[in-house]
Amino acid sequence: MSVVLSTASLPAADRGERWHHAVSRTFIPLDVRLLEDDPSPGSIVSHRLGSLQVSQVQAGPQIVTRSRRLIARDGKEFLILTLQRRGSALKEQDGREARIGPGDFSLSDSSRLFRKTVRDAFCFTSFHFPRQDLRVRDEDLRALTATAFSGREGSAALVGTYFARLAREAGHLDAVAGRQFAATALDLLALLINERSGRFTPQTPETAAATLVRVKHHILGHLADPGLAPPQIAAAHFMSVRYLHKLFQAEGVTVGEWIRTQRLERCRRDLLRPPAPGHGVAAVARRWGFTSPSHFSRAFRAAYGTTPREWQIHGLSGEGTGDGRGGGTGDRPGVGATDAAERERPGGPARCP
Repeated sequence: MSVVLSTASLPAADRGERWHHAVSRTFIPLDVRLLEDDPSPGSIVSHRLGSLQVSQVQAGPQIVTRSRRLIARDGKEFLILTLQRRGSALKEQDGREARIGPGDFSLSDSSRLFRKTVRDAFCFTSFHFPRQDLRVRDEDLRALTATAFSGREGSAALVGTYFARLAREAGHLDAVAGRQFAATALDLLALLINERSGRFTPQTPETAAATLVRVKHHILGHLADPGLAPPQIAAAHFMSVRYLHKLFQAEGVTVGEWIRTQRLERCRRDLLRPPAPGHGVAAVARRWGFTSPSHFSRAFRAAYGTTPREWQIHGLSGEGTGDGRGGGTGDRPGVGATDAAERERPGGPARCP
């Protein structure tokens, strides 16, 4: 459903106050100074796609400022992408200024001072969303505020075209599709920012290896999370899911296979501990991120040739399984299976059995 705010029906003398209220209500608290003696009519038509608000704005000459006073009073962190359609604007933020012409777009960050000056009648489309929804580094974002992204060439043109088309279709999308298309838009914007920041410069083998070590350390610290998956892991390291998979391909495994192996190793170890309340097979599986007991049992048997229960019974009784899998000596399952991660448990270091 669209929300329409307009000053067209008001006398010119009353438009200034109403317009200031409309702008601050639609976006964030802002100071607005109209530059005409008899202000032209202004209008804002907005649609919401999940957390992304899409607004088409038309009005006359004005200066819009985000001051320290308003930042302190509001305290919220939003980003505003503005796609200029008619007229030009001078944007100022983070020590830079840029002229944004028709077809260009720019970014503003509500958590810091900015000013926008428009000397003629204008029309633009804005995209307003929480800062936390854009997964880019703060320093990369700060380096690109008050920057003109050309909508005529390069990757910026691809991003600008998508946002422009999204704005045209915003009023016709249902809630589910709208959220998904909005998420794609922010992914494209993050991709553009990372590209401009040099995040996609090819890495040397040594750098890639170091990155893989950091990723593995992150995974080991989150094995207990059932939702641990490539998209979340990639986002935490500001990389694409594709590049994450590429890092693990160098070792001949997928991300999912590596996670499953690490979880199974920890379950196998914990099943050999003396029985304690809440230390049954299902509890151990849950502790390391397995949500389905049947799936855990199948994965365990495929990896070690025995069921989790059999492993636990034979291991605690001192009887061997006879297959010697998993680095064991054959007289007790799991003996000799050591790695640095064996000392871990969710929530803190494990005590010796």
